[in-house]
Amino acid sequence: MKAAAVVLFSLIGISSVQATEGMWIPALLKAVEGDMQDMGLKLTAEDIYSINRSSLKDAIVQFGGGCTASVISDQGLLLTNHHCGYGQIQSHSSLERDILKNGFWAMSMEEELTNPGLTAMFIVRIEDVTESIQSARMEGDDAEKAMRESLTAAATEGTDYDAVVRDFLYGNQQFLIVTRTFKDVRLVGAPPSSIGKFGGDTDNWVWPRHTGDFSLFRIYSAPDGSPAEPSEENVPLDPAHHLPVSVHGVDEGDFTMVFGFPGRTERYIPSAQVEHLIDELNPTRIGMRTASLEVINAAMLADDGTRIAYAAKQSRIANAWKKWIGQNEGLIDFGTVTEKRQAQVELAKAIRSQGLDEYSTVVGDLAKDFEALKPYLEARSLFIEWFYYGPEILRWAAEAGDIFEMAGDKSVADSTFDARAAEVLSAAEGFYPDYRNTVDEGVFAAVFPLYMEAMPEGFAPAVAQSAWEGGKGDPKAIAADLYGGSILDDGTEFMALLEARDRKGLKKRADDALITWARETSDSYWVKVREEYGKRQGAMDENMGRYLQALGKVYPDSTFWPDANSTLRLTYGRMEGSEPRDAVSYKPFSTARGVLDKYVPGDAEFDLPEELVAKLRAEEYGPYADADGNLRVCFLGSNHTTGGNSGSPAINATGDLVGLNFDRTWESTMSDVRFDADRCRNIMVDMRYVLWVTDIYAGATHLVQEMTLTERDPDNVGPNWRPFGTGTGMGRGYEQDEQELRDEFRRRSMERMQERRQRMEAGGN
Repeated sequence: MKAAAVVLFSLIGISSVQATEGMWIPALLKAVEGDMQDMGLKLTAEDIYSINRSSLKDAIVQFGGGCTASVISDQGLLLTNHHCGYGQIQSHSSLERDILKNGFWAMSMEEELTNPGLTAMFIVRIEDVTESIQSARMEGDDAEKAMRESLTAAATEGTDYDAVVRDFLYGNQQFLIVTRTFKDVRLVGAPPSSIGKFGGDTDNWVWPRHTGDFSLFRIYSAPDGSPAEPSEENVPLDPAHHLPVSVHGVDEGDFTMVFGFPGRTERYIPSAQVEHLIDELNPTRIGMRTASLEVINAAMLADDGTRIAYAAKQSRIANAWKKWIGQNEGLIDFGTVTEKRQAQVELAKAIRSQGLDEYSTVVGDLAKDFEALKPYLEARSLFIEWFYYGPEILRWAAEAGDIFEMAGDKSVADSTFDARAAEVLSAAEGFYPDYRNTVDEGVFAAVFPLYMEAMPEGFAPAVAQSAWEGGKGDPKAIAADLYGGSILDDGTEFMALLEARDRKGLKKRADDALITWARETSDSYWVKVREEYGKRQGAMDENMGRYLQALGKVYPDSTFWPDANSTLRLTYGRMEGSEPRDAVSYKPFSTARGVLDKYVPGDAEFDLPEELVAKLRAEEYGPYADADGNLRVCFLGSNHTTGGNSGSPAINATGDLVGLNFDRTWESTMSDVRFDADRCRNIMVDMRYVLWVTDIYAGATHLVQEMTLTERDPDNVGPNWRPFGTGTGMGRGYEQDEQELRDEFRRRSMERMQERRQRMEAGGN
């Protein structure tokens, strides 16, 4: 394995990669520093990632485990996407206080809303531990496991840090990632969904976009600055770094970088797997989600209560659904299967001609590996689509089902039962307000036949197979019988039994059919699929590691960046449009004029608040207009992004925040598998629109004043430059000159620092 490590260093160390492809590990940015600077970067790799001093990485957080956010003030103000904060916004919404519809702006810190379970995770450091891990690996699995545990223990001892050793490039390289997680993250501001989701599913994944996809949160710490559970004693976080916010934006051709936590890419998978993705996996998943969305969308349009209850669920289902449709289109357009197949043939020939005997079978081995993996991959995917994105009642029955068994088990003490009943009741009080049994029954009936027809033979849960055969293929009848006979469907009786701690009553309902379905569906996956899937995927990953080693030897002057795996990465490119198809040209930015062009009063996707429309029509742009007098809304970049990059900051050449990443163009969704520099573009909200909505529209001027705003460097004044603050200032209705504005921000910053220091010294909050 030491040879593999040597190969890998050569892979990382070459910087001849296409400028915009790749998701780079921050600790290795020296390898591409020169390339970035040639494109316009004014910073060094150390300015972006450092463990010795404050750097850009100290302003980047993983938000809630699935998105990215950035710190944009010295009081822990956090910027992410509206769709990343959607679950929290929805949880605070009701018919009486519909902040999904009307928006929310905390006009003081006391008004900010707590979000139990929401976290913000910072990276402390990333350390290459390949040599230690692979040396231990040669001594066996136990030695490797012990080495990983030793490294993480040493990194966290005596601290409030967490640490994990992660594998990269299919096990050819390992990094120790040390993190610090804050658990008190409060909602500060969110525009109405008509702004934050403007365009809805119609505009999702497409260009041009006019969506103000942002929300604001704040990180709180204990008075000593350490992570703490939500508490009134906590104080706003004093961050190691916060991103200055640019008011001049970027122009076409300017350098941009996106810093965040991309979820998963599959850049190196073999041709057989791509072919399966296009022909089988994606069409099945698309079909199942289409069926769910038809039921849910109709119910949301018919009733406001359902609209609120299902808002986050619908968004979660719809996002990947539309992505997969675009992904298939792109992969087919580029002939990716043929392209990969030819590349594998060329590699096999080169291996033979160069006498690399240790890799002589690797291409054929991968084909065999995938054929063995395929039925388990399909069964796993179907379980996820059915159990996690299909009818909710199955997940709920799996979560709550043990209380029925405990009720009838005499060995379980009353105190133990009562404690568990209280937990389940609390969960039920969170579940049922956002659950509609008629909607869920409709989802079951719509998705179940697709699930059964696609499941590989022998993998369907016995209870599902029996119902399918016994019901003669009538999913509506199966669903009606199942839901109608369950105590869990409505929840009223179930919650009453829990509240009364009625063991006898619960015992009588222990044979509830939904509990049986949930248990057998889950058990079937864990018994039939999960372990074997893990083994076969592991065998394939091992050969993928060998495949990458072979690529490194055959093509020593090429760079092979590691696939995204939810770890911190940086991708760089330019602000630029594209021509993705014949006679189709995408301009690099959109403006408020396009918002008004799309505006349709009363439409579910394209309606807007009347006040916002009035201000846009009057062109009340304040200081946020560009040099041509336009209010820019979104812009395109050639940055390589994927899921998890939602909420990632778009940063300019000098380290200022210029935009907020939230999407890709539909033609770019293939980039998880096949990136094309001419076609693939990410979509970002222009920070000037974020500031305009917050300040001019919402009147939350105090939040903008909390930020550090920057203007263009006077030494690099271009023809379009004008000093910030020469127009209507900050929505306050009066003019300030540039120096006044600078002095005001400096004064406020010093006051905040002094107040914070006094609080800390007094031990207060």
